[in-house]
Amino acid sequence: MDSLVHDPEKNRALTQYHAKRNRCFAGWLWSQRFFMTPPFSPELLVPAGDMEKFRTAVLYGADAVYLGGTSGNLRAASKGFTPAELRDAVSLAAVKNVKIYYCLNALPFERDMAAMPEAVETAAEAGVHAFIVADPGVLSLVQRYAEGVPAHISTQANTTNAGAVRFWTDAGASRVVLARELPHREIRAIRAQLPETELEVFVHGAMCLAVSGQCLLSAWLNNRPANLGRCTQPCRFEYRATDAAFSLTLEEALRPGQALWDIQQNENFAALFAPDDLCLLPFLPWFIKNRINALKIEGRTKGAAYVAHVTDAYRAALDAAAASLASGTAFPFRSFLPDLARTASRPLSTGFFLHKRRAVTGVAAPRPLLAKILEPLNSDNTAWAVTVLGKWDEARPAEIMLPGMRRPVMAPGTYALENHRGERAGSAASGTRAVLYTDVPGVVPGVFIREIV
Repeated sequence: MDSLVHDPEKNRALTQYHAKRNRCFAGWLWSQRFFMTPPFSPELLVPAGDMEKFRTAVLYGADAVYLGGTSGNLRAASKGFTPAELRDAVSLAAVKNVKIYYCLNALPFERDMAAMPEAVETAAEAGVHAFIVADPGVLSLVQRYAEGVPAHISTQANTTNAGAVRFWTDAGASRVVLARELPHREIRAIRAQLPETELEVFVHGAMCLAVSGQCLLSAWLNNRPANLGRCTQPCRFEYRATDAAFSLTLEEALRPGQALWDIQQNENFAALFAPDDLCLLPFLPWFIKNRINALKIEGRTKGAAYVAHVTDAYRAALDAAAASLASGTAFPFRSFLPDLARTASRPLSTGFFLHKRRAVTGVAAPRPLLAKILEPLNSDNTAWAVTVLGKWDEARPAEIMLPGMRRPVMAPGTYALENHRGERAGSAASGTRAVLYTDVPGVVPGVFIREIV
């Protein structure tokens, strides 16, 4: 120490050595920043219209689930969750590390507001992770009666620019769901201006005939306002002209010769107004690179099988997209489309995401569902109680829908069925309970079994 203090040359050399070493270490840290930061992964947000669909969403890989009660949300046709069911869902979500977002996203009239405070308090006490709202009055009630619980702004608020996003975040919202009408360039521009704001985008499901749900057809034709969650979806109804066979092509006055709308009808009815469904699965790498926080699937009124197919496909596709970006390889999106096509009731397209709408896939013949696994009946998981969903003949092969897009096939002779009385049965009828014997590994309660067509 004495020599260091009294020898200026040695002191200077030692100081320079340590400074150089520190600079090298700092440079190494900077070079490792991408490896030290966990890779960005958008949240997969899945719909749940009831408790069965909630369990299905969790089983097949949802990061978060959005649901509603019996009023105040935009899916009055769905069963919704009672307070007791909501508490059960929150408990299961905690075990599975899944978040629950509670929808109060209707645009209520004054007569509807009286019930809102109790709905907010009930959901907050149950432990939901956030509220989804569209109305400023409802947002203020959430802030008053559920202090500390985040609020997400619904797509129903029609947020289409960074200024509107700032307005909502200044008002206390923690996340904004962008309007479904936004093309990718507009989404990217908003993200560039607001790099730290949580943004959510719809990537799959039904598209509305109007701007993000602001349609008046249901209110006009059936006195059931869409903005109160009572839409009867008249755009999906089938209509016909009084002539049995009918064909009409519409063109606009300033664009003669350019077909804008084709209507084809035979002796049956035709869905004249129904738009294509949305499917942005091929663009998942884009959402990851642009750090969109949550990707949302539409469909709270759809069945549990729809939730299973779509959640499984998007979960596996998101993981594959992240792996493709990390390795610099092509994203194999086409391998995930068949399951989506089997759940579609209309063709799937890119909606407004691209400058010109493109078809993603058509409607494929569904694989009939045979059964759903209920619970194991023995310790080695080779006997399972099932609820039968369609006529099941064990002489035909069947496919088990395991999470992760795993689809093991049970060939005839490798599995067996018993009826509820314990009698060997070569087939099972829809609506009954049966026992399935199979040694396929990985089977768990809640998975579906479907026919191979």
